[in-house]
Amino acid sequence: MMKHVLYTTPVITLNPESSINDALFLMKKNDIKRLVIVNDDIPVGIVTERDIGRFLQNDKTARMLDQIHLNEIMSRNLFTMSEDQDEFLVQCAIRMDTFQIGSIVIVDDEKLVGIVTKSDLTKSFSNSFAGAYKVQDYMNTKMITCRKSDSLLFALTMLNRNKIARLVVTDNDGRPVGIISYDTFLRNSEYFKLGKQNTRDYLLPKTSAKELLVSDLIGNELLTIESSDDLAKAARLMVDYKISGIPVVDENGSLEGVISATDVVRAYHEVKVHAILQKNDPHFT
Repeated sequence: MMKHVLYTTPVITLNPESSINDALFLMKKNDIKRLVIVNDDIPVGIVTERDIGRFLQNDKTARMLDQIHLNEIMSRNLFTMSEDQDEFLVQCAIRMDTFQIGSIVIVDDEKLVGIVTKSDLTKSFSNSFAGAYKVQDYMNTKMITCRKSDSLLFALTMLNRNKIARLVVTDNDGRPVGIISYDTFLRNSEYFKLGKQNTRDYLLPKTSAKELLVSDLIGNELLTIESSDDLAKAARLMVDYKISGIPVVDENGSLEGVISATDVVRAYHEVKVHAILQKNDPHFT
């Protein structure tokens, strides 16, 4: 009988001497946000989209992306676990929520065997905890928004300045009409599409920054959810559509908040504790 694997395996990896250019191409090709950096199958670091963006923002050299090695960028503070730990996914969720990290590296005798990401926990939550919570229990009501008429440069600046993953795009009445994120920029980057690799501005080349608007990158269809909906339903939608956040609207379509994979991880962290409290105290809600 085949063993049910609770994490992502195999893991997309690079070595410390690989370049930012190598990392970006693998991220885009495999539609992932992070890479594990290994030496002889032993994990030594993690590099994410955000790590690359932050490094380039602060790096004062004129090096191109294929000249900067990942050992300058990678986070060496790895969170690792073995899969034989009790309540394996719950323990992953606790660590990810507590330390505000996006993944746990799974090892066996120090060698890399897999990775648990927010997407893995979101999928597990959608399958295991239907009816446990409503979207309104965990959604974030503090949002930063932009308009379709704003420039892409403005949107990217807002993402960087506020250290957030996404902006909700609204119309003049405050209704959500789209989402713009780092993924949006990466998928539409001229760096990949046109082979313009003689630039460090891989997300938004300066030559086009002044001309392009948010409306040039977002479509006309937007997935939304209501605050009274089941949180497991929101998690399932994230898994099915390969997204990490959904705008929450009221019955009139007005924006109330955002529910994200980070919020689902927090719920995953708390659902077992709440179940124990409910069992011991029927008045607990």
